[in-house]
Amino acid sequence: MHKKNVFAHLCFITSIIFNSALVKADNMPFELSGNIAQGGYVLGKTNADNIVKLDDKKLTVSASGDFVFGFSRDDKQTHTLTITDVTGKTFTRMLTPKPRQYNIQRVEGIAKKIMKPNPVAIARAKKDSSQVKAARAKFSENDAFAKGFIAPIKGTITGVYGSQRYYNGVPKSPHYGLDYAGKTGDPVKAPADGTVVLYVADMFYSGGTMIIDHGHGITSSFLHLSDAYVNVGDTVTQGDIVAAVGASGRATGPHLDWRINWYQMRLDPKLVLAAKPLK
Repeated sequence: MHKKNVFAHLCFITSIIFNSALVKADNMPFELSGNIAQGGYVLGKTNADNIVKLDDKKLTVSASGDFVFGFSRDDKQTHTLTITDVTGKTFTRMLTPKPRQYNIQRVEGIAKKIMKPNPVAIARAKKDSSQVKAARAKFSENDAFAKGFIAPIKGTITGVYGSQRYYNGVPKSPHYGLDYAGKTGDPVKAPADGTVVLYVADMFYSGGTMIIDHGHGITSSFLHLSDAYVNVGDTVTQGDIVAAVGASGRATGPHLDWRINWYQMRLDPKLVLAAKPLK
């Protein structure tokens, strides 16, 4: 989906880094790196024995002290991050996601059979959705997410996170990934270490769809693929070629749609790329 005018959106993105100096000055027993913004992705580092909560949700802390969380596209709430150390002392930081403006995109020429799918297609799409949700709901102890991400393909970004799309003039759900221009067959690389937890070659909307688990609820999804070079259950290393660009499913041409989730929450892959690993 080759679209222009993404420069302003990309310029909007800034990386908000909480460095060690700030943490020490605040006497906080943790560090944060990432973006406190709608769609934002935040890495955390603390003592492995500490208890970390975001509001009422307890976050898993790895053996190296890493944890992770994020914010949804339209999140306007103030959240409470609490860290409780082994002595029982609790440290608190209030986090309010910075609001963002999103692009409006219009795509014409979508086939009527896709715009108004028949009952069989609707049932198929529901089955696809349930498989994707199940894959994203899984938890693993993998801490690959903490080591940083790379772009899965070298291509021009033609579609951005959060943009509202109109298909044949009809408003649809916002776009939750980064679209990269490419040719059918172009290699798609693993953006971080992980385990392949889903591959379906022909989902109704997303066509060839692969999901890689990076640990603690963080997953990468790759849509519209033409081929896969790994199988479910395979362990992959950052930079491994795992799939090929395609135009399968609901696509107007060959491209890669890359998405990042924290469980079912959709995050902005651009902000994930911007987050600096904590040592």
